[in-house]
Amino acid sequence: MAGGIRNQPGGDDDLVENHEINVTPFIDVMLVLLIIFMVAAPLSTVDINVDLPVSNAPVSGRPDTPVWLTVGPDLALSLGNRAIAPGTLAAELSAATEGDPETRIYLRADQAVAYGDLMEVMNSLRDSGYLKIALVGLDRASAPPAALAATP
Repeated sequence: MAGGIRNQPGGDDDLVENHEINVTPFIDVMLVLLIIFMVAAPLSTVDINVDLPVSNAPVSGRPDTPVWLTVGPDLALSLGNRAIAPGTLAAELSAATEGDPETRIYLRADQAVAYGDLMEVMNSLRDSGYLKIALVGLDRASAPPAALAATP
């Protein structure tokens, strides 16, 4: 309890209790919680690790034998130049990568493919154990004029 010094009309020297709440510890606790949430919030937003290239980045080199997975406009899947059935994606990837789930999968999709359909393919890749996925797109400098006109 805190005491307050005031001029008492009776002239006695007793200190009267001050009934005001000290808010300093409350503010300290709130600031610490704010800092904790500011640090922890960005860490909890990433569920799937996907390596996305920056559009103005220089063209990166690719491995000697990249694994290309293509989603066509009719949602047909192709591994390299060979069409595969959607149910056999895990087995075909295992054969193409020799069972190594650390192999980077280069995912290409037609512009007509909806975002939800592309996410289904990426979920299938994740369920198969392949977490290193590279999304492939056209570089603006080397893209044909028709492709640039189609992009918003």
